[in-house]
Amino acid sequence: MVPALVNAAFGGLLAAALLGPAFDRRTVALVVGAAVVPDLGSAAGVALGWPATAAVQAVWLPLLAALVLLVDTRWRERSVLRARCGWRGVRVAWVALASASVAGVAPDLFGTPGVPLLYPLESVRYTVDGLLLYSTQEGVVQTLSAGGATPGVLPLASTDGVSGTADGRPGTVVLVETGWQAVVVATGALTLSLRLAGVGGGRRDAAPTRTTEETTKTAETPGTTKKTETPETTETPETTKTNAEGQ
Repeated sequence: MVPALVNAAFGGLLAAALLGPAFDRRTVALVVGAAVVPDLGSAAGVALGWPATAAVQAVWLPLLAALVLLVDTRWRERSVLRARCGWRGVRVAWVALASASVAGVAPDLFGTPGVPLLYPLESVRYTVDGLLLYSTQEGVVQTLSAGGATPGVLPLASTDGVSGTADGRPGTVVLVETGWQAVVVATGALTLSLRLAGVGGGRRDAAPTRTTEETTKTAETPGTTKKTETPETTETPETTKTNAEGQ
């Protein structure tokens, strides 16, 4: 199982890449928190002996959340999420969902004990173990697909059971286990630090407000000119006398 710090680093990279104008400290915290929820839920289930917590790593919860967001933000005439939280809420919700799925679950596919993708339909953990290469003699060679020799229905390496394995070092918290994990954590920390400091984020476009919309509506349209009227002069006795003398 990938350490939670690595999941958080992946979530931070997704936040920096996808939040756009909604990037700030609070939205980053939400996206990074979503990245560690599946890992923490699975670890709690392993420690407490609750196999049902394997559902947090299955594909069903992300698919259900994506369907709910799609119906609310795209198919309904009036979006509840957009009405309450505006465009920022919609953007953060989609990025948090991607973070939970991609940063929270996908890295565990490449290590032991794997991920119970189809739980509770089947009690099998899947792992992606193999390679993909191109050889001038053999062409494309891949060993990622395990064929039909595994207990799972998907063509991936799999093992029976969803209980998983716990770390055999009690009282310790694993931060990183391999060199590539250290690189990911360092890259995520550096990227978030630079973005929060305002480096490399580009220009943040402000969301349209009611004031700017009213200003745009009241602006003059092209091709129209404003008629300027000169004030009429009032004829006074002094003016009449001066005109008579001039004539």
